[in-house]
Amino acid sequence: MDEELVVRAKGGDPEAFRTLAIASHPRLFSVAFGILRDRSLAEDATQQALIDVWRHLRGLRDPGRFEGWSYRILVHSCQAEARRRPSWLPDDVVPRERAPVTIAGFGRVDDRDQLERAFRRLSFEHRAVVVLHHLAELPLEEVARALGLKVGTVKSRLHRAMEELRAAIEADARPADPMSLERGTVR
Repeated sequence: MDEELVVRAKGGDPEAFRTLAIASHPRLFSVAFGILRDRSLAEDATQQALIDVWRHLRGLRDPGRFEGWSYRILVHSCQAEARRRPSWLPDDVVPRERAPVTIAGFGRVDDRDQLERAFRRLSFEHRAVVVLHHLAELPLEEVARALGLKVGTVKSRLHRAMEELRAAIEADARPADPMSLERGTVR
């Protein structure tokens, strides 16, 4: 991010902030969608984060840390959206632009669906760490700063999240026991 632009926006220049917001929106939305797994909620969280960035920008001490600081604000917005989400809303479907158009792509859809189901089982805290580290490609130290955590806590959450993902995928891959279906219990 251009530090001069951050400094100008921090000084109250609305055009500099507009440019900054337009440049930041795609990365913020990508992370919000990664965490929330719902386009509408991700857009709301991103918009709220940009409003909060504008409101609190004067308090940013180091313009060079704008990206991590804005991720921290975004994660708080995502938490608020997740708490407001009604439980009856359907999950997002695979976006058309990412859906395969050939039969050869069915294996990838199945894999993506399996990963999506496993990812949705993660806690909000675990999803945030995975998305910031793997999707936003932030080093663990930056993830820790963005979340206001110690690096050891981030490492622990990331490790635990990956274990939970593996376990969920393996559990989904196991065939159901026909005897348990007859008894009404599924293992």
